[in-house]
Amino acid sequence: MRPTTLRALNRAAELIRQNRFTEAVLIAEPVILTADHHEGEEIRRWLIDHVTDFTDENSTEAA
Repeated sequence: MRPTTLRALNRAAELIRQNRFTEAVLIAEPVILTADHHEGEEIRRWLIDHVTDFTDENSTEAA
């Protein structure tokens, strides 16, 4: 994955944790839409692996 793509995804995660969803989409959507097939698969794996970055949930927290 390109470093710029990773920075955009990390920034989007940060914005979502701050309840700034619209801004997060404005940052993440262009890099997702312009990714080629290979990078798109990397993005998909990154999103699955980092879902808690977006939700700010700690997997050890009690429900």
